[in-house]
Amino acid sequence: MEEADIVTSPEREMAPSIEALGSSTAHEFLRYFVASAVALVVDAGSLALMISVFGVPYLISGAIAFCLGVATIYLLSIRWVFEKRAFKSAQAEFALFLIIGIVGLGINELILWVLTGQFGFFYLFSKGASVFVVFLWNFFARKTLLFRHA
Repeated sequence: MEEADIVTSPEREMAPSIEALGSSTAHEFLRYFVASAVALVVDAGSLALMISVFGVPYLISGAIAFCLGVATIYLLSIRWVFEKRAFKSAQAEFALFLIIGIVGLGINELILWVLTGQFGFFYLFSKGASVFVVFLWNFFARKTLLFRHA
């Protein structure tokens, strides 16, 4: 039997290399980190594209880009990151996922507004600061409310 790959294997059993981390939460955290990196590329890339190429104001661009990132992380979360799901209803699950994302969007927009709008920092620097805070909020809120034992 082949040893599972830590990043690419969508198996439900923990890979031996992940077991060293000690828990399924650590396993999911690592996968969420990778999935978030993909969503960040979608988010920050579309943010830069909308501002630099299309001239869309940074707060509007930030909201649209954030929504694209949320859609990306949802698909990766349900298909690859989390091992358990608390809801049987996909509609209820997505609604709560979206609510958590909207709170994250509020945090994102607040950080962009404060750092770029009030302090004059470059918008991608502000985005970098928001990524850290919103990542922690999203993982722990989603793990606690959505992706736990029912």
